[in-house]
Amino acid sequence: MPEPVRLTVDGRPVEAEGGSTVAAAAENAGVRRLRTSATGQPRGVLCAMGICFECRVAIDGSPHRRACVTPVREGMNVSTSGEAVSHELSAVSREALECDVAVVGAGPAGVAAACRAAERGARTVVLDEGLAPGGQIYRHRPGAVVPEAARAWLERLERSGARVVSGVSVFDAVREGEAFRLLAEGPEGGVAVAARRVVLAAGARELFLPFPGWTLPGVMGAGGAQALWKAGASLRGRRAVVAGSGPLLLPVAASLAKSGAEVALVAEQAGLAALVRFAVGLAGSPRRLVEAARYRSAFSAAPYRPGTWIEEARGAGCVESVIVTDGRTSEEMACDLVAAGFGLVPNTELARLLGGTVRGGVVAVDERQQTSVEALFCAGEPCGVAGVEAAVAEGEIAGLAAAGLSEAEAAGEALSRARAAGRRLAARMDRAFRPRAELRELARAETIVCRCEDVPLAAVASCASAREAKLAARAGMGPCQGRVCGPALEFLFGWESDTVRPPVRPAPMGHLAAPQPP
Repeated sequence: MPEPVRLTVDGRPVEAEGGSTVAAAAENAGVRRLRTSATGQPRGVLCAMGICFECRVAIDGSPHRRACVTPVREGMNVSTSGEAVSHELSAVSREALECDVAVVGAGPAGVAAACRAAERGARTVVLDEGLAPGGQIYRHRPGAVVPEAARAWLERLERSGARVVSGVSVFDAVREGEAFRLLAEGPEGGVAVAARRVVLAAGARELFLPFPGWTLPGVMGAGGAQALWKAGASLRGRRAVVAGSGPLLLPVAASLAKSGAEVALVAEQAGLAALVRFAVGLAGSPRRLVEAARYRSAFSAAPYRPGTWIEEARGAGCVESVIVTDGRTSEEMACDLVAAGFGLVPNTELARLLGGTVRGGVVAVDERQQTSVEALFCAGEPCGVAGVEAAVAEGEIAGLAAAGLSEAEAAGEALSRARAAGRRLAARMDRAFRPRAELRELARAETIVCRCEDVPLAAVASCASAREAKLAARAGMGPCQGRVCGPALEFLFGWESDTVRPPVRPAPMGHLAAPQPP
């Protein structure tokens, strides 16, 4: 087991498990309000994956550190007050790397791409925001036994010779002649990578849809709750409601039950008929049905209700109850943890920044996983959420193609078959779990739709586009840069995403001002 780490949170001594995150340590210490919003509202963990910036704290005097992606360290001083911290622009070191293939993201697709490229002799660099390779799928609790499939790929990555740079966020990418330049930053410094070819495997984020009370601490994403537990949080004794839509709700509820939480309800907004059609479509893949049954058995004491969704979350300072409805009747349920997510949104920002074509919200690729830009490849969820097997197959194809193999060599029969099966699964999931129209009516005039800037629905209701909402009400202008409110506003109003500009993720001024490598 990892050695314990001693730190302070708001002046209180806290002992945390080595390898856990600051967010997990705060959760275990009973600290659920991590910051105060622009209008004075308490906020806590939402995504637990570094996307939403709701868990910003000051660490050792350094402001705006994301607690969910920052590992605990001996003697660390964490403050949730935001008071008396230094904002000085300090000198930033930036390491310059050159490689044949740069892979952005170390989830299943990125790991597979890096392994295949490096094994073919390509000098390969992997840039990833996580504390260690694996992404959210292969991620595991500190000290836990890694599942066999994940362990095989992670050990293969270690042997491959690829260089992995963890804990860094790629905030800018440009094409310069025959090469690409990627700029990334992290707490320990920056990295500038010059690469002949790039594989984007940036994964996806949760779709959050606003309802009254969704900003209360204790209300987080479905995947966010699972990620917080994997990061070392103890949820024992919590009473949880899992809600939203999609197959992810099952493993999330199973993880919460395994953590010792009481799962009071799993509310799936998709109707029973849609779920039955989806299950029938999986008849040719009995392994998936067995896996779903195994997850369901882990929280067998809790009801699973199709055609049900959260209407409102209530509480004073933290969530204390939710109102759930089936459109006909409503019921209030006591809980202190809400895990609510409505599917996944592919991360396409880097592909768009580099000129790649995006259609229907996913990056368009050919049979070699190459985008519309020469030497720019993409794999995994940015190409469509299709399951881990498809992500791995796409990663392998992209890695082989980036290493110089032809279409026939890169996309072999087995890999092409796995990719095609994943695309069929993605189409079935889209039909079965598409958010229902009633969810558009949940937000009230005063309900916050942009969490970073505390923009209420009333402030954007008369706008005609995402750009107008940004200019008139600052929706999408905050640290997450529209990653949370953008898809929500698209669902509510049909607005397409605004333009993508560098930096695609917030970066300290010191990193932006650092000299460029020759």
